[in-house]
Amino acid sequence: MQMNKKTIRDIDLTGKRVLMRVDFNVPIENGRVTDATRIEAAVPTIQAVLSQNPRAVLLMSHLGRPKAGQPAPEFSLAPTAPVLAEKLGRDVQFVDDTVGDKVKQALENLPEGGVLILENTRFYDGEKKNDPEFSRQLAELGDVFVSDAFGSAHRAHASTVGVTEYLPSVAGLLMEKEIEFLGNAIANPARPFVAILGGAKISDKIGVIESLLEKADKILIGGGMANTFLAAEGVKMGESLVEESSVETAKDLMSRAGGKIVLPVDLVIADAFDENAQRDTIDRERGVPDGWRALDVGPETVKAFAGELAGAKTVVWNGPMGVFEMAPFAEGTNAIARTVADLADQGATVIIGGGDSAAAIQRAGLADRVTHVSTGGGASLEMLEGKVLPGLAALDDKE
Repeated sequence: MQMNKKTIRDIDLTGKRVLMRVDFNVPIENGRVTDATRIEAAVPTIQAVLSQNPRAVLLMSHLGRPKAGQPAPEFSLAPTAPVLAEKLGRDVQFVDDTVGDKVKQALENLPEGGVLILENTRFYDGEKKNDPEFSRQLAELGDVFVSDAFGSAHRAHASTVGVTEYLPSVAGLLMEKEIEFLGNAIANPARPFVAILGGAKISDKIGVIESLLEKADKILIGGGMANTFLAAEGVKMGESLVEESSVETAKDLMSRAGGKIVLPVDLVIADAFDENAQRDTIDRERGVPDGWRALDVGPETVKAFAGELAGAKTVVWNGPMGVFEMAPFAEGTNAIARTVADLADQGATVIIGGGDSAAAIQRAGLADRVTHVSTGGGASLEMLEGKVLPGLAALDDKE
């Protein structure tokens, strides 16, 4: 899927002030960035822009969920500046405001070709409201807008969509790469195409399952959402997380799936949501006893899923197979991670759809072996659903 939007390769940035939306929504503890994956992902675009000798590069991002219009120090982007400086091997400045005189002054003082990170866009009420006045104030800072925050492209906010009304707007390299990988997986996958879905809720992914029923050859379902499907099949689920309101939907999806949906055949269960809880492995026929809950897929499921994945040419994985944050319930997720990494080694296109799955494959130390790890959980889900991302639609079309 070729993206029909202009990119930084289609525009001259020499001497221009380049306003770039990045995704620096990274975990910060005690004023230090604890995972710089998203910052690293933006570096190729920033370097490509700098190679065109712009007047300045201004980076804007949101971080966390501060109360709108209420700056809070724990949500400041200040800790990202030294991390980016190290990755770029050059000075990066930070200004503790997002628009207005202080930012304009910092821009004036910035050396030619300098890099400046603006404060968290969500400290302003106008960001989430996509307020035209706030969008215009942001746009005043630049001559060109570059969108490289795929992880925020499914949100129509001022810094992703609003600014495009006022500036020439193009995609960065990360945005382009995300759209091409995910777009191809949906529009034109090499077959067999197998999707793996996990995570807690089925209600978040009904649209994705509907869309994949038309496109995928098999859909393997694990994690908390498998509980709801198993309950729909009449399996006793004990204290497991089951979305009662989605049981009928799960029944309906199964009836239409024509055997495409594959569910766990065994489960790792525990008598409490605790890594020190009593554990057992049961097959689904037995069901989950009262007082116990399913927290991972079992070894027979891992084998069955590996069998379904054998020979796959395209794999999209979104959502873990269990509570992988707790070591006793991580094996299902880790085993699937190893299986898909092996497939990628054999030439399959393996795309990890952001969010928890990205965290899981990184934790398993296998991120560098798969084809692509998406930086956007919500955005990649919406793409898999076939939705148009507002942050992409707003960019300038190629002639």
